[in-house]
Amino acid sequence: MTDRKAVWAQIVPMPGADLSALAQGYEAAGVEGVWAPQMFGAPFTTLAAVAPATQRLKLGTGIALAFVRSPLETACSAIDLDLISSGRVVLGLGSSAQSQIEGSFGSAYGKPLAHMREIVGMIRAIVARGHTGELTELAGDYHRLDLSHFRLLHKPVRGDIPIVLPAVFQKACAQAAEIADGLLGHPLWNDAWIEREVAAHVKAGLDRAGRARKDFSLNISIFTAISDDRHEAIEDCRGTVAYYSQSPQYLRYFEEIGFGREASAIQAAFAQGDMAGMAAACTDEMVESIAVVGTADQVRSRVARRAALADAITPVIPHYGLSPEKSAIYTQRIAETFYG
Repeated sequence: MTDRKAVWAQIVPMPGADLSALAQGYEAAGVEGVWAPQMFGAPFTTLAAVAPATQRLKLGTGIALAFVRSPLETACSAIDLDLISSGRVVLGLGSSAQSQIEGSFGSAYGKPLAHMREIVGMIRAIVARGHTGELTELAGDYHRLDLSHFRLLHKPVRGDIPIVLPAVFQKACAQAAEIADGLLGHPLWNDAWIEREVAAHVKAGLDRAGRARKDFSLNISIFTAISDDRHEAIEDCRGTVAYYSQSPQYLRYFEEIGFGREASAIQAAFAQGDMAGMAAACTDEMVESIAVVGTADQVRSRVARRAALADAITPVIPHYGLSPEKSAIYTQRIAETFYG
């Protein structure tokens, strides 16, 4: 572990035997939990395979797309996974980009903060009372659920499954602190943004809800490339930083951290399907501002600064465009540097 911070890892779908062995290795190394992201497939299936192979490891949907399924389906998936794992689920819910939700999934996006608030409230109600027969109708601006004939097959393991929300911008940070149990910081965040914006808006959200900081968890995801060859590490991160920068929704963020021109060029190249142009527009300075690169000692030092305000970290490899061999090398270096 790193300076009393809990460390999480990321897992993706793979053959069952490999998934079990990986998860057991994380547990043996003292990793706090694993996040299964939703790129296109739902993360619950991957975590259901991990659950019986482990005893202690927390199982996080990191992040399940909240708008692409009914709040009832999401709640039931979390309740069932919590039963399978004996109460180890952390339900991460995110809005993602409007183009992905409406385009790829054909679902309604709406006003994301209001939409997320509604979904979180419904899920909490179903987890707490879905087995009692008390719920009849849950209605909001985006969802109307007739639960008058709905009953869970079993009482949930817990009446309140922890919910974690991700954020890029300030209002989402504040909302997570107000209505959720934790915040999973976006790997696009840099040191200055966390110090200048995240801390203040988390405090504002906690104050609005009358909550204490100790009752809320901040986990920061960090693109991490550990190598004695700094130039190679920067090159290996460039494609990932460029790919994650392509959404027009994030342009304001990049303008505020001083990379608006680069992000505009990346987004223009993406719109033309020009992957090489995206990488070319992503400068070394932009990469090093966002990703943490360098030797193990250098990375430990930079991560300590970035995580100074956090309770946990999730170092992740710069996966876009990496060969399986190089991905394995960077994954192993993260393990050697941060686990155990």
